[in-house]
Amino acid sequence: MPEAVAQPRHDTLHGFLAHLLNERQYSPLTAENYARDIRRLFELAGTIPFDQLQSHHIRRYVAQLHGQGLGGKTLARMLSAWRSFYAYLMREHKYHGNPCVGLRAPKSARNLPHALSPDEAVRMVELPTDDGPLAVRDKAMFELFYSSGLRLAELVGLDPKALDLDDASVRVTGKGNKTRIVPLGSHAITALQTWLAVRPTLAKNDDALFINRNGGRISARSVQLRMKEWGIKQGITSGVHPHLLRHSFATHVLQSSGDLRAVQEMLGHASISTTQVYTHLDFQYLAKIYDSAHPRAKKKT
Repeated sequence: MPEAVAQPRHDTLHGFLAHLLNERQYSPLTAENYARDIRRLFELAGTIPFDQLQSHHIRRYVAQLHGQGLGGKTLARMLSAWRSFYAYLMREHKYHGNPCVGLRAPKSARNLPHALSPDEAVRMVELPTDDGPLAVRDKAMFELFYSSGLRLAELVGLDPKALDLDDASVRVTGKGNKTRIVPLGSHAITALQTWLAVRPTLAKNDDALFINRNGGRISARSVQLRMKEWGIKQGITSGVHPHLLRHSFATHVLQSSGDLRAVQEMLGHASISTTQVYTHLDFQYLAKIYDSAHPRAKKKT
């Protein structure tokens, strides 16, 4: 069997990321998450060549990171990224083995997803829009998060053609390049229509639904920062982030509808076991407030 060919690390990582983006059709945000985890492995390995790393090295690195406070979920994600990277190295660079195969991260307590209260969720999406087109854009983004439970990468990757406002739906490309169609509530439709009317004043990128002040596609980081700023302005004490609105969407819809399969499809979960975490939340308070599958989908009478 021929010897593995040593490659400069940044070259192999670059090739792996190109593989994720072009062949596996991962989003740029997902690819960057892989890159961050693999760079951590570079740091841990130090001067040890990658084709000489063994399972006992990887096991020691995991224990080291666990001792630094990283939880089981984070370590499992890292191991998955490292395992995928080595599979790529075996296929493309003739590496002889994958030292990550068979290793598992330590278990950690499963934390229930935090959700906003119904009042907080409504405050988070009912933004004042008299501050110009960026405020109009932000309201449309937040309404869409809460109306349809999108992931951050899914939202920033949307193009205008993904919307079907007449059919009250949006076509979303999620993990693994899987496409699903998610319903839109009436409040989200109104906010999107308002944004589409002012979007041409900023637009330089006709392919992006949500754009930044310079006219290019908005970045995931910009969405996170804008949401954090608005959360403070709206008087919400818990740190607000995009996934929090996704959790709130799932929690509130499941509480009032009880339809776990429907929530699974709308969230784009491959396995219903992922969605089942929401069944463990205490919904009694929410049940007294919600009288339909989603309050933002109700049309005013």
